[in-house]
Amino acid sequence: MTVNAVTAIPPAAPSEAAAHFARRLSLETDCADVEAALRGGTPGFVLLDVRGPAAFARGHVPGAVNLPHGAITEAVLAAWPEEALFVVYCAGPHCNGADRAALHLARLGRRVKLMLGGMTGWAEEGFATAEGM
Repeated sequence: MTVNAVTAIPPAAPSEAAAHFARRLSLETDCADVEAALRGGTPGFVLLDVRGPAAFARGHVPGAVNLPHGAITEAVLAAWPEEALFVVYCAGPHCNGADRAALHLARLGRRVKLMLGGMTGWAEEGFATAEGM
């Protein structure tokens, strides 16, 4: 067997790998899957842009609701059913606002997934954006 930086540590058993990747997908989604779901008309989730209002006004994912992560409260969330799934995003990989929002939503007992890449990923995929409030 060739030993190098890839093979030096043996891979996980297939069942362990399956559990790991299923767990990741239960917590994350990507821009392409979000865009396809939105294009389908009934996405089955609430898309939250958790950046500030100025960033949201400069450009956001069409159909997203602006709810800055620091403004997430039980009272605000009462607008959505308890079983609603929230998908959160922020500026991109350099921003932890979506992680903060996801943590806050989960602590409030809400279902949540993180959209990997945020607005940076959305733009890199070439998807349309909306401007204004």
